[in-house]
Amino acid sequence: MSMAEFEKAADEVRRLTVQPSYAELAVVYGLYKQATLGNVNTKRPGIFDFQGKSKWDGWKAQEGKSKEDAIKEYITFVEEMKAKYPM
Repeated sequence: MSMAEFEKAADEVRRLTVQPSYAELAVVYGLYKQATLGNVNTKRPGIFDFQGKSKWDGWKAQEGKSKEDAIKEYITFVEEMKAKYPM
C-alpha cells in the first residue's frame, strides 16, 4: 500500500459524517502516529487529560509495529469505518 493511499485514507477519516466511537478514534490515531512517527515518544498525559490519555494509549497500543504494517492496518481500518459510517 502506498503513501498516496494512506494520505487518502487520512483525508477520508476527516470527512466521515458520523462521529466514530472513542475506541475507534484511538485506533485510528494510534495507527496514524505509528505510521508517521514510529513508537510513542512522549510521556502519558496527566490524569485529567482524558482525550490526551486516550490518544496516547491508542498510540502506545501500536508500539513495535513497523511503518509499513501500520500503514496497511490504517488503510484497512479506515475502509471498515467507511462501510460502517458512510461519507
